[in-house]
Amino acid sequence: MLYDDQNRPYFPWEQAEKFMRAAFEAYGLPAEDAKLCTDVLLESDRRGIESHGCNRFKPIYLDRIDAGILNPITNIEIVKETPTTAVLDANDGMGMVASDLAMRMAIEKAGKFGMAGVAVRNSSHYGIAGYWTSMATDAGMIGITGTNARPSIAPTFGVENMLGTNPLTFGMPTDEKFPFALDCATSIIQRGKIEYWAHQGEPTPAGAVISRDGRTLTDSEEILKLLVSGDAALAPLGGEGERTAGYKGYGYAVVVEILSAALQAGSFMKALTGLDADGKRRPYHLGHFFFVVDPEAFCGLEVFKKTAGDILRELRNSDRAPGQDRIYTAGEKEWLVWQERKDKGVPIGEPLQREFEEVRDKKNLDFSFPWE
Repeated sequence: MLYDDQNRPYFPWEQAEKFMRAAFEAYGLPAEDAKLCTDVLLESDRRGIESHGCNRFKPIYLDRIDAGILNPITNIEIVKETPTTAVLDANDGMGMVASDLAMRMAIEKAGKFGMAGVAVRNSSHYGIAGYWTSMATDAGMIGITGTNARPSIAPTFGVENMLGTNPLTFGMPTDEKFPFALDCATSIIQRGKIEYWAHQGEPTPAGAVISRDGRTLTDSEEILKLLVSGDAALAPLGGEGERTAGYKGYGYAVVVEILSAALQAGSFMKALTGLDADGKRRPYHLGHFFFVVDPEAFCGLEVFKKTAGDILRELRNSDRAPGQDRIYTAGEKEWLVWQERKDKGVPIGEPLQREFEEVRDKKNLDFSFPWE
């Protein structure tokens, strides 16, 4: 059996897909939805974004279905539609299923009219944002998406978690082997990364999380609890205060919050805690937005791809800092991770192994894992 540099066994992609699809179906998802949701999660691990891949399979999706706050069957309603726009209601179903329809609609509309946008309300976690922009780049188009989330980020000069980690994500086709793909949160680190560190028993770097009384927090398990209770908050990109321009990350987080909520008249900030007035769990009612631009409506796709590629190549070929071997552009490292992992699989640490075994045994799935 192959192991990664953390001594974690690789779970072959085909086996991982087979197990996760079967588990999703056992939890009530229709077969096609189970296939899609599995692909979104595994795509995160293919890119090396382990905070949003298999590590979230059970706690973010299966456990929420069990708790009755996430509907395994996603009944999507088209609330409003024009030739270039649409508003969808996911009715507290799988955010990945609603997002797939939203992006497909946006791509189709942009192909006809040059640009399009779709907003989704009453949704749930939609996986890595970059999955949806990749749908656009695969179609030779520019994709832009964002989503709000549980309150985590404190505003500049504040200590109360008000905004979600709110990724603002772009995908652009190029003439290279991979598109330009910028997928990152508007906080220094996202909640999913802390969940991953807690899973691995690792601390959170100092300076990324602050307590209500202004202390820097590093205990990952403690941070997750305090984020839920509202006694801790993530610092925005740039850090606390204005000295290192934390107001920039704060501002972008607000942009995503407004676009995620206001375009579809949905919930925002403290209404997204997943708790009601009595502290009982309830659906999160998240909002997403998707914009697509067809380069053919401007200078043409091939010209766009060549220019984008030239920009990226010039950046990578610029002078390097002492001791640095290379300069990267967004999406390159993820592509390189896939080249390294595609014949091996997804690395699964011991905590995640136990979770997979628990799901299998609970649902009586006929499956043997390679680490057993």
